Amino acid sequence: MDGDNLTVLSGFILLGFSDAPELQTTIFTISLSLYVLMALGNLVMILLINTDPQLHTPMYFFLIHLSFIDFCLSSTVIPKALETFLLGRSHISLLGCFAQIYFFVALVICECSLLGVMAFDRYVAVCKPLLYTTIMSRARCYSLMVLVYTTGFLSSLVHIVLVGRLSFCQERNINHFFCELPTVLQLSCSNAHTNEILQVSDAVLTDVGSILMILVSYTYIICTILQMPSGRSRLKGFSTCTSHLVAITIFYAPIMLTYFQPRKACSRDQAKVVSACYALLTPTLNPLIYSLRNTEVKGALRRLWVRKLVPRLSRLRKCS
Repeated sequence: MDGDNLTVLSGFILLGFSDAPELQTTIFTISLSLYVLMALGNLVMILLINTDPQLHTPMYFFLIHLSFIDFCLSSTVIPKALETFLLGRSHISLLGCFAQIYFFVALVICECSLLGVMAFDRYVAVCKPLLYTTIMSRARCYSLMVLVYTTGFLSSLVHIVLVGRLSFCQERNINHFFCELPTVLQLSCSNAHTNEILQVSDAVLTDVGSILMILVSYTYIICTILQMPSGRSRLKGFSTCTSHLVAITIFYAPIMLTYFQPRKACSRDQAKVVSACYALLTPTLNPLIYSLRNTEVKGALRRLWVRKLVPRLSRLRKCS
């Protein structure tokens, strides 16, 4: 009970990259810059899709939610991590730590599921173009997103309830820059075997399930594209899927390295770098991937500039 009471009163200490103090300022600067870029990129993407009628299609509907999830995912972790990077270490309460675990796990699961749903959307667009508007109706799109969020937040709730039943002893130092579930489980002085089984099961059901949907969808997509008569048609078919494929790659690669390898297979610092990839780097890159390679998004940016920003700049010049 003494260990429990100590943890409840004192919470945990996030160590960040404290074994490399000479890099703290550099890490803080890079992280802050990426976080600002992430917030601007994802919020602009949400604003752009909402305000441009030509982007009111199922693909961009899902892209809004991808940007929203990415923004929330980073915001769950990075503001507190910035304090840790700046000070070398920082305190986090038990409630704050559990809140980080809950929202982070929920949003990661949501993004995994959403990438699978977006693969299905691309399958329908390429393989069944004449039925696209019927299959991907507004009602079905909303139903799929309700399923995505329900899966993520209910699964995470089970994790956090089980974590809340654990006892934490005198050791309060978390050798990480946020409360990641596997790292917090290592601090428990009670049996966390059930939690570890649930973690693996969730990875299998969510990650592997989403990956299977992606693989099946893209198997049909590739077969359909290869059967197209002209090279221009094949190129157009591949171009509609390129951004999604890149987003899948940069999201799943670090998660696979973190959760599908033996616990001692890599150093703790390597695990932190991998976590930083899907907590900050991936959410920063996603809006760039979908905007730089997408002519429709670039066209919407130009229309937004002409409709909204140019008139305002003209009025400001007249007033001055």
